[in-house]
Amino acid sequence: MESPRPRPDGGSSKGGWFRFRYDENQETPTDTRNVLLIVVALIAAVTFQAGVNPPGGVWQDDAGGHRAGRAIYADQKQAFYVFLIANTFALSTAILVIISLTYKFPFHLELWFATLSMFATYASAIFAIAPDESVRFRYVLSAAAVPFGIQALKKLYKRCLSSS
Repeated sequence: MESPRPRPDGGSSKGGWFRFRYDENQETPTDTRNVLLIVVALIAAVTFQAGVNPPGGVWQDDAGGHRAGRAIYADQKQAFYVFLIANTFALSTAILVIISLTYKFPFHLELWFATLSMFATYASAIFAIAPDESVRFRYVLSAAAVPFGIQALKKLYKRCLSSS
């Protein structure tokens, strides 16, 4: 069995989980941005799809006290809340990262419109599949706003530090 090769930072080349970690001395900003864009695009696609087609599907008829088009999963109220809030938070965060990483790119305005339209489509799908009586949409809307609020607070904090 061969022994691990020593690395300049004192670690071993067989570092398990940390083998492929980010190294700011080796990675270029462009490569980092490209990797992040791929990852957040994948997260956005998965969370969008999960919101539009919820786990378990939707009811196909109006029999048995439910309405066609409503999420079957919504019968488990607490679990459905967790799903909606976590999924919305993940999509919103991915959208924020996409918008941040593509700032001042060509077609930036068009990308904004496309991204916001995708989020509006997601929101309308959530409103369509969720039973009105079991979901308090203010929680879902709050989950969507949290990543943007955190980013705004970070910028405000940096501005306050730089002005003092």
